[in-house]
Amino acid sequence: MDLTSEGDTLCLNRDAPWDSFDSQSYTQHNYSVLRSDDEEIIKVVRDYFSDHFRTKSERPVSGIDVGAGANLYPALSLLPWCEQITLYERSARNAAWLRNQIPRYDDSWDPFWEVLRKEEKYQDITDPRERFRRSVTVEEGDLFQLPDRLRKQEVGTMFFVAESLSNSHREFEGAVAAFLGSLAHGAPFAAAFMENSGGYWVGDDLFPACEVDSTKVGAGLEPHAAVDVLERFGLPEGPVREGYTGMILACGRRGPS
Repeated sequence: MDLTSEGDTLCLNRDAPWDSFDSQSYTQHNYSVLRSDDEEIIKVVRDYFSDHFRTKSERPVSGIDVGAGANLYPALSLLPWCEQITLYERSARNAAWLRNQIPRYDDSWDPFWEVLRKEEKYQDITDPRERFRRSVTVEEGDLFQLPDRLRKQEVGTMFFVAESLSNSHREFEGAVAAFLGSLAHGAPFAAAFMENSGGYWVGDDLFPACEVDSTKVGAGLEPHAAVDVLERFGLPEGPVREGYTGMILACGRRGPS
């Protein structure tokens, strides 16, 4: 079925007002303070990547955060493992916001880094802002038209993207496949999803979303990846906005398909 279960009018990724996305409003509302649900997700991602790379002698690697938006903590989770990190983003306003963060990211992200640095390899980075400045580049582009030169990345993240770009289940599945298609065989990844999201306001604009749960997330990943972690997180502090019921995190490795 290509529509949301409620039978809403189809709103595809190409239809949403991405270049009007209010990055500052979004960041202020969602990430001005570290919420406990984000903290728990960060811990799982931190430990998963650390466990994966602990026995790997071949570093540095290239990494990608697909649909980076106005959220830095996925990219921060990649810092110990990557010499080059590409933040791939469709929205021109989000891309501009990301580029403004590269010289010196905002102090509000320091608590997120403090959670990450409780693991040894993150502690090895004495100046995360300098590492971020040296490692990160921003590229504008459509997830569904990912260029060949950005494929075969050795680690990747995609946070709150596949279910938050349209209300089409077909596009949700296509976005998951496109993200995993950016990775080399065996590359570790972390992907997060809003559970049962019915759409969301950013500033004065309403953006579409596709309602997914853990079963749908697992089904979307299964053809393309070996999933090691599939965990649902509740909302102990209440939702950060109306219209969703929790968050889902998947960590795994890109399969051969």
